[in-house]
Amino acid sequence: MRIKDFEFNRRELAGSMGDFGTLFPLAIGYLAINGLNPAGLLVMMGLANIVTGILYRLPMPIQPKKVLAAVAISQGWSPSLIYATGFGTGVIWLVLAFTGLIQKIAAITPRSVVRGIQVALGIMLAIEGFKLISAGWILGIASIVIVLLLRQNRYAPAAIVLVVLGIALMGMRGELGGVIHFGFTLPPLTTFSRSEIWQGLVLAGFAQIALTATNAVIATSALIKEYWPEKPVSEKRLALNQGIMNVAVPFFGGMPMCHGAGGLAGQYHFGARTGGTNIIEGIMWIVLGLFLASSIADLFALFPKSIIGAMMLLVGIELTKFVRDIKLRETPVMALTVALSLLVNMAVGFAVAVAAYHALRRWGKDKKYIGWMVD
Repeated sequence: MRIKDFEFNRRELAGSMGDFGTLFPLAIGYLAINGLNPAGLLVMMGLANIVTGILYRLPMPIQPKKVLAAVAISQGWSPSLIYATGFGTGVIWLVLAFTGLIQKIAAITPRSVVRGIQVALGIMLAIEGFKLISAGWILGIASIVIVLLLRQNRYAPAAIVLVVLGIALMGMRGELGGVIHFGFTLPPLTTFSRSEIWQGLVLAGFAQIALTATNAVIATSALIKEYWPEKPVSEKRLALNQGIMNVAVPFFGGMPMCHGAGGLAGQYHFGARTGGTNIIEGIMWIVLGLFLASSIADLFALFPKSIIGAMMLLVGIELTKFVRDIKLRETPVMALTVALSLLVNMAVGFAVAVAAYHALRRWGKDKKYIGWMVD
């Protein structure tokens, strides 16, 4: 274990806040609408961050499963159904990892499709960022300027400045005093039924698997190779990690979790470079979960949306920059991936684009006028 694999400084602290824009909205929904236990959600997320940082020795975001969270929040699922679905998806990821199926899926996925998924995700984040910035344009634009000016600043990293700014604004509005309540709370022991596992998988879990395969496994592995070519992380390892944590955390109030290319891009954009980022973030979540569990939902909800939006917008732009290595002949398949991902969903975009790529490749062997698109 090399010392440089773990750094604990302001840059890593800033990087640990880089994925807050994709985390806050779904975490708020889980807490405020579904009634998930705040201590369980935060402490389990914190432990997952620490363990992941130690294992990978790299920044590795721990985020809510987006499809599952969106469905659960919109339909008002019970906590037990959410825990059961997380457990079910965890079992599926263990099967995909141990059988090697996830690596076979990755092997047939061309670069053009991976880049298409990254671009689509970047566009989605940018759009959501604009929506949040519209809640306060002046603060949103000021936040963007802060990021552009301080992104590389060692003494006042942009993410730290933005979080401090957000908390200061909450204090100036008199919002902090009424919501902060200190107290010690341990994560609960939680249970669920076998029937809820199947119910949750049918309602959202199976759709989540497809998105996780593209964004949290294949695209994240590709992004790690871009940022840290000397430290590649295989798709199998990512799948195995997601399987283990989702099988374990539901019994202690943990939400369904995954990695994600968007979260990783956010962490990197704001300064994360080592496994120290995850350890720092993990400690923050554990402290909040143990001592501020009763206040955390209100604190998340009151944090200025324009600041979150600015962070999401710039992370979205960060993700789109990887198209620079795409060659002209690869653009049709990439464009198809982006279009279907935005118009339908990422799972459909991924499946159709991969099928189109291999169909064109097979047909194009004898058809020179289309073979250029895939060879």
